[in-house]
Amino acid sequence: MKWWLWPLGLFLVLVVFLGVGLTLNPREVPSPLIGKPAPPFQLPLLHEAEKTFSQKDMLGKVWVLNVWASWCGPCRDEHPIWVDLAKANVVPIYGLNYKDKRADSIAWLQRYGDPYVLSVSDTQGRIGIDYGVYGVPETYVIDKAGVIRFKQVGPVTPAVLKDKIFPLIAKLNGNV
Repeated sequence: MKWWLWPLGLFLVLVVFLGVGLTLNPREVPSPLIGKPAPPFQLPLLHEAEKTFSQKDMLGKVWVLNVWASWCGPCRDEHPIWVDLAKANVVPIYGLNYKDKRADSIAWLQRYGDPYVLSVSDTQGRIGIDYGVYGVPETYVIDKAGVIRFKQVGPVTPAVLKDKIFPLIAKLNGNV
């Protein structure tokens, strides 16, 4: 084989990998947590810091955990979706307030509406690390056994809600 074919072959392999990579959706970041128990936590409530909440409190229920922050622009974009979903009472939505100041978070919820059954405060971001949070917002659907079944990186859109989250919730609740 001629020596000049090696660089050409290597170049073609790189072009193929690049082409495949460009077809992937960056919002669909595979999570090693899908199909595994939600990492344990016990955090203070945002509105009542003397009380705590744990993922164990939700065993037996299908629920949504939305990671958000008052300083997050995309969180503001998706927030009306959560407010509408909360009014529809389809699934309980819990908030994980990420690396945020308590006063700023409470003021933000008062201004834009509070769709959460409750929010917990992860001011240091330690629980976010356990959940593999890349940035906010991120959303998780957790089943009755406490297993993560879905992760959305970035804002939830009406299409994601309709095409992915609603069917999954129906399936997990046995409505399919």
